[in-house]
Amino acid sequence: MIPLEDFFRKPDKIALRLSPDGKSLAWLEPWDRRLNLTVRDLVDGTTRRVTEARERDLGGYVWVSNERLVYVQDSGGDENFRLYAVGRDGTNPIDLTPFDGVKCDIVDDLEEDDDHILFQMNKRDPQVFDVYRLNVHDGAMELVGENPGNIQTWFTDHDGKLRLATTTDGVNTSLLFRDTESDSWRTVATYDFKEYARPQLFTFDNRGVYVASNLGRDKLAIAEYDIATGRETNLLFEHDEVDVDTLLFSRRRKCLTGVTFEVDRLGYHFFDETRAELQAFVDGRLPGRENAVVSHSRDENHYIVRSGSDRTLGEYHLLDAAARTLTKLFEISPWIEEARMAETRPIRYTARDGLAIHGYLTLPPGAEPSALPLVVHPHGGPWARDRWGFDPELQFLASRGYAVLQVNFRSSAGFGRAFLEAGFREWGLAMQDDITDGVRWAIDEGLADPARVAIYGGSYGGYATLAGLTKTPELYACGISYVGVSNLFTWIEAIPPYWKPYLEMIYEMVGHPERDRERFEATSPFFNAESIVAPLFVAQGANDPRVPKQESDQIVEALRSRGVEVTYMVKDNEGHGFLNEENRFDFYREMERFLGRWLAAGDTR
Repeated sequence: MIPLEDFFRKPDKIALRLSPDGKSLAWLEPWDRRLNLTVRDLVDGTTRRVTEARERDLGGYVWVSNERLVYVQDSGGDENFRLYAVGRDGTNPIDLTPFDGVKCDIVDDLEEDDDHILFQMNKRDPQVFDVYRLNVHDGAMELVGENPGNIQTWFTDHDGKLRLATTTDGVNTSLLFRDTESDSWRTVATYDFKEYARPQLFTFDNRGVYVASNLGRDKLAIAEYDIATGRETNLLFEHDEVDVDTLLFSRRRKCLTGVTFEVDRLGYHFFDETRAELQAFVDGRLPGRENAVVSHSRDENHYIVRSGSDRTLGEYHLLDAAARTLTKLFEISPWIEEARMAETRPIRYTARDGLAIHGYLTLPPGAEPSALPLVVHPHGGPWARDRWGFDPELQFLASRGYAVLQVNFRSSAGFGRAFLEAGFREWGLAMQDDITDGVRWAIDEGLADPARVAIYGGSYGGYATLAGLTKTPELYACGISYVGVSNLFTWIEAIPPYWKPYLEMIYEMVGHPERDRERFEATSPFFNAESIVAPLFVAQGANDPRVPKQESDQIVEALRSRGVEVTYMVKDNEGHGFLNEENRFDFYREMERFLGRWLAAGDTR
């Protein structure tokens, strides 16, 4: 049997990025069980680890110049990320934002400025973010964008100037614009949160913007947008099945190159022959994979390509565009044997009200697709979606003999406005029915043994687990709730301060604790705990800012008071999900034991 740790140990190397001049390569790799930053000189081959984080993984990083990098890190999963800087040789490490209880994010790495970045933080007001210009050598900062109280997203032009922003009053979004940073903001247009034009990129003359827009249509499409009139002027690309909101471009050649979209797998549409030829070259060398450019040098002569599939995390390659050479750099998790992994295939079925539902099915390698123990695995969000690709959870469960069903239930992201709105105020109702219908589809197809079905999810998926155990208790032999919501009243009451501007939107999408009190009580698992009879495993991070520990505490207490068997795991140094390797190992060891006891699957090898 493949050791559990092989699925969930830290990747060997991840998040590769080229320096602006293409002469250095950085990545994150484990050191003392935490992801730390390492830099390699591609000219002389010298390699040096430049950070020494022992408590928490680095959360990501950027090259600011050929000599300086900035990375982010939180504390114990609290999501209050700080910014740190370090030289590529490890010199002059500095905590750039030494503020407790403050959340920081990079706004623009200012490609033409080797000494500064723009970042936002909520130090002045916990509910909103101001923008500062930050010196990455000494931490000196200058306020360049004070939030008037309603700006939610800031956008810079190609010169790094703050000239576009979006605001919210909870349900309505306004697009603000100014000609220069010294001018006052003016409102270009106002939309509700269901129909909008979301800025993606300034046009290369800095006079207009490209947007992802569903104005007058169901699906998001890429369009050019006139700031002066507040209207689309040119539709560039739309897809009839899914939203399109990712734009590819060349800064050096000042042109759009294409878009990406996802139906069942990643797809491309190119506007630019040069970029299309580059993708065709890579795909020809690495057939059957999803091959994505993840970094490139400033002159766009050298690229880092990540290549993977549903059966492997894959590897990184260095692409020389001029020479048309592709050189393998590293495997991400070289201990994973692709031939022993399971295939994940797209599936579709029809919900009880006729809505088409997309999903994915992963079967144990070599097993007959008949009467298998099934784990239905609803995703978090819920305004997110499952995607095709390597997922260590799927592979781990398949290796232990379980079939795994993923469901893009209504309100999952990427399938258009009508599909999104079909899930409004449907937590525990139609959204849950979509999951139930997926399980019944698997049973009717003969894939699943109706006596051996489990439900497991995290965040909203944890809520769906608890809701499934209360609404259709006869369907599930057991459940696993991972940082899951149990009480809609207490969850909304405890949302982080920087989510509060979105409260009216949450009320419309989920419901209002006063106006919808009866429905909240009917669809909160805590108030229906008497319906839960199946064994439950609950896992929770003590520092979770999104789904506080109280959500898990109260459902565990309610069930244990009735004698229902509950396994409860709390990690004091984690937040919304377990990041530290030792905690992940503990969680999946308990999952293996728990499912093995209640589903009794046969191991596959």
